[in-house]
Amino acid sequence: MPAERLPLADDDEMQPRPTWPDAFVTTTEDLRAALVLSGLRGITPRRLIAVAAERGSAAATLAAIRQGRAGSENDRAFARTMDGEEISAVVAACGARIVPWGSAEYPAQLVNIHDPPGVLYVIGRPAPDPTRAVAVVGARRCTQLGRELGASIGRALALAGVVVVSGAARGIDAAAHEGALDGGGTTLAVLGCGIDAVYPAGSRTLVRRIGASGTVLSEYPPGTPPVQRNFPARNRIVAGLCSATVVVEGAKGSGSMISAEHAMEFGRDVYAVPGAVTNPLAEVPLRLIRDGATMIRGAGDLLDDLGLELDAEKVVERLEISEDERRALAELTGPTLPDRVATALGVTIPQAVSLLMRLELRGFVRSVGGRYESTLKAGAASG
Repeated sequence: MPAERLPLADDDEMQPRPTWPDAFVTTTEDLRAALVLSGLRGITPRRLIAVAAERGSAAATLAAIRQGRAGSENDRAFARTMDGEEISAVVAACGARIVPWGSAEYPAQLVNIHDPPGVLYVIGRPAPDPTRAVAVVGARRCTQLGRELGASIGRALALAGVVVVSGAARGIDAAAHEGALDGGGTTLAVLGCGIDAVYPAGSRTLVRRIGASGTVLSEYPPGTPPVQRNFPARNRIVAGLCSATVVVEGAKGSGSMISAEHAMEFGRDVYAVPGAVTNPLAEVPLRLIRDGATMIRGAGDLLDDLGLELDAEKVVERLEISEDERRALAELTGPTLPDRVATALGVTIPQAVSLLMRLELRGFVRSVGGRYESTLKAGAASG
């Protein structure tokens, strides 16, 4: 989808936005100050960045707030009582690390989004190259079909070597993360709370899995609760980290539209899975498609549009595929009936169907009119 500038509220917003100064964090004192600043909630990010642009460093910015020259009274009280060294100790205890603005690990793709975080708290790998990262977002209260599509898209992207980025929420977010993990790939979760306070609680196991093999990050210091206003803000990071955003289900006014709008504003591609016009969860995808987003029917369309292929040899190398599964894939040089697979493998037809269904659940084959065909690159499954 071609990038388009979203309507802005007033002429003031048409002016170039200030950003963090290059010397925002250059000393240990600056780093500790930046940690305290990341916890302020009364002052808007845009105003905080403006103060930093005037003052030149995190330490000078924090001093201005403590002196009452910016921020709310609550911000001033917080700034005067919080100790950056204590925050740093808690971060270390969480197994996380601090990635401030200007550091080598700070994601270059976030530099030019609006109101970029001054500090990121990260567990696991560094953020990926944006050309190998795609966001998959959608409804929390999704349908079963939506969940399956989210998982299928996440799995296919992972098998193609793409990092799946989402927000670790229930529903489509969780399905996309789980699909990526099931595909033996890497996924990144952006939290709307402190890195030590996973929300919802049911996502804790998933987030631990993500942190062990991929990346978990947040702009909020440990102890920050999952308040409602954090999640729309979180979505700008999800969209900003990626070259494209995929929307699978979303009701009117949902965070899915916010993520897509951010992606458009940042010049990223947007894809949407359509649904029935009578389905409230199709509101966001259908509106995006009407406005120019690329319609996809599922993982296959997305990979085609992104110019990606699944290479069976690489898939087999990365994942645990049994010898029977490998042989079955080798037989699927085109749409194939289960009885042919059964004959080739020397098993019964029900056994062949069960084997093919397992492969279908893993995203390696699809059923077309009673026949099965590989979703992997043709001819690569043999050997």
